[in-house]
Amino acid sequence: MLSRRDMMKLTGAAGGLASTGGTASVFAQAPQKIESMAPELASIIATSEPIRELAKGFGGEIGPAEGPVWISEGHYLLFNDIQTARRMKYTPGQGASVAMEKTNQANGTTRDPQGRIISAEHLTRRVTRYEPDGSITVVANSFQGKRLLRPNDVIVKSDGTIYFTDPGGPLAPEQWDVTVRGVYRVSADLGSMSLIVSDMVGPNGLAFSPDERILYIADSRRRHIRAFDVLPNGMVAMETSRLFANLGGPEPGVPDGMKIDTAGNVYTGGGGGLYIIDPKGKKLGRIVHGQPATTNMAFGGDDWKTLYFTTRSTLYSVNVKIPGMPVPAKKRSA
Repeated sequence: MLSRRDMMKLTGAAGGLASTGGTASVFAQAPQKIESMAPELASIIATSEPIRELAKGFGGEIGPAEGPVWISEGHYLLFNDIQTARRMKYTPGQGASVAMEKTNQANGTTRDPQGRIISAEHLTRRVTRYEPDGSITVVANSFQGKRLLRPNDVIVKSDGTIYFTDPGGPLAPEQWDVTVRGVYRVSADLGSMSLIVSDMVGPNGLAFSPDERILYIADSRRRHIRAFDVLPNGMVAMETSRLFANLGGPEPGVPDGMKIDTAGNVYTGGGGGLYIIDPKGKKLGRIVHGQPATTNMAFGGDDWKTLYFTTRSTLYSVNVKIPGMPVPAKKRSA
């Protein structure tokens, strides 16, 4: 059952972390460009590469365009319009159409090793899995008897383990809600759930390094990304927590969704655009798309060299030279 608090969100309350970026109402659109910050960028993307606008008109007070994921076998991209609780489908050469109604304001979206869609739903405050027969399996909606706050982004490791962030929303937690803004791990069989990080202000996007030995987590409120070593049991070694990249600055934009290419470079939003960062945390360049926030991104195309990214209102793409990590993650040998 939805509480009155949840219904307030549905009817127009502010959208929380999914639509952060600060001064959107006074933001003057900047000229689009690929900005080099280091010579190494040339091996990843050409500064002359065009930034293509693919579809627009999404988003609003409840939330922006979000959660892109490439469906390789169908050669199309899915992404969410949180504002209208719709899942959109973009097919290259054909444009965007509605793929699904009533997504419960789904935000982050990914796929598990079996190809099933996993979504973080704002409205129902849960993480769900869509089964081949059309049924929905609840991956998580509570922890230790307390209701989750507002799951935001989700990824799946190659062994099927699910990781998601739960930063909360615009309203204060209630007495039956969890008390931390956390990052959680759910076993592949959904039999166990663990709180793995509990000291962030606004945990949001997350991604694994190509070898799955490092977990990157964006703290949007602090405008930075932290990195953690992953233990063999899938938990993180908290003593290895370290600042990976600071993405603040005078321009609007925060680290939100995050993706990794096969060379280990990190792609995420930040002040003034979408940043490309090497595995050591060095900023190599920035895709200045002219919008006040980069909400999420996904690699796609037959060669995984098309970088799709969403802003609050618009879907874009740009071609890169290094393929992104495929989704679903490929199973790794023991």
